[in-house]
Amino acid sequence: MPALALIDMNNFYVSCERVFRPDLEGRAVIVLSNNDGCAIARSQEAKDLGIKMGDPWFKIRDAYRRAGGVGLSSNYALYGDMSARIGDVLAQFSPDIETYSIDESFVSLEAVPPQSRFQLAKDMATTVRRWIGISCCVGIGPTKTLAKLANFTAKKRLLDNNGVADLMDEERRARAMAVIPVGEIWGIGRASATKLNALGVETAADLLRVDRRLVRNVLTVVGERIVAELAGESCVDLDLEPPPQKGCAVTRSFGRSICEWTEMEEALAFYAARAGEKLRRQNRAASVMQVFMHTNRFNGDPPYSNAATARLPEATTDTRDLIAMALVLGRRIWRPGYRFAKAGVILDELVDASAVQRSFLVDPDRRGKSAPLMAVIDDINNRMGNGTLTLAATGICRHWKMQAGMRTSRYTTRWDELARVR
Repeated sequence: MPALALIDMNNFYVSCERVFRPDLEGRAVIVLSNNDGCAIARSQEAKDLGIKMGDPWFKIRDAYRRAGGVGLSSNYALYGDMSARIGDVLAQFSPDIETYSIDESFVSLEAVPPQSRFQLAKDMATTVRRWIGISCCVGIGPTKTLAKLANFTAKKRLLDNNGVADLMDEERRARAMAVIPVGEIWGIGRASATKLNALGVETAADLLRVDRRLVRNVLTVVGERIVAELAGESCVDLDLEPPPQKGCAVTRSFGRSICEWTEMEEALAFYAARAGEKLRRQNRAASVMQVFMHTNRFNGDPPYSNAATARLPEATTDTRDLIAMALVLGRRIWRPGYRFAKAGVILDELVDASAVQRSFLVDPDRRGKSAPLMAVIDDINNRMGNGTLTLAATGICRHWKMQAGMRTSRYTTRWDELARVR
């Protein structure tokens, strides 16, 4: 029987912060969303204080700080780099890895002898902890759904384990499923769990006993597939080579409202430039662009929301072309007199950058210089730090940029923010 392991980092965002801030150990810590809006990650100590996911910072800030809690702005550059490092560690144990999310990975253990799987899983967790500084739990199962269930078992310590749970054994699997709520099964959301509860299905074991035709009627073919996976029938293969992205988006809420076109112009140019960087990293080119902007519907301002879409003359990765189109579309939907809270650039119909259908409307001389110019800009920014070389249209001061007054240093990706040893 094939075997899969799911490695899931514990409180990942908070754990990344604690690697470089030992003073945060044992303290209540939450990481906030963009513009320090709401809690998106919580340490166990913060959970014990009653902090819930999505709690608005402005509502909980005073009481939370009085209780000794620490709030931090999100530091996605750090989290992304730490995730990549964890992936490199896991690659030492198996070449077949699917990065499911920033803090979760499926690893194939098919080539590992059954008697060695549990020890290998422990070694993976130990090595990640020793080399990266982040603790994790590992769940082993014959399907992805069962591997996720095993990981939940390890996190909640439902069976005798030390951060690793192996549900390859049918009897052990039955013991775990008998105590796991049906709402904790991968793919079963709150609404689906409510429907199943109404039918008397409370646990994973209950769901496994339900007639599959009834499951299909209640949860469609997706639910039937989940039950098959619970029974040990693999329906979802490892995605070792994720399909090329079909879209790309850069959207942000502003640190303060934008009322002038000059600032909106800067913001849209900056977002378009960031989108271009993403495209070039993925070797993709964009054929269609959409620009949107809207006001804040919660502060009593007159509401306004609009978007404009256009097809580019030729699929491109050139930042200059993307900025030019973003400003044209932005001008089309801009309305003076409003206080805009958010805007974004969305690229669609992405194609392989090496197989773009050429257009007679694009100057071939400019096209020939585009790739070398973008390569130079990307190379300088990669070596000297993101934003070292930018187009003037993206602005310099950027007073509208997101608030991140409580962000820690980007310890692993910025030379000027390296940890100092004293």
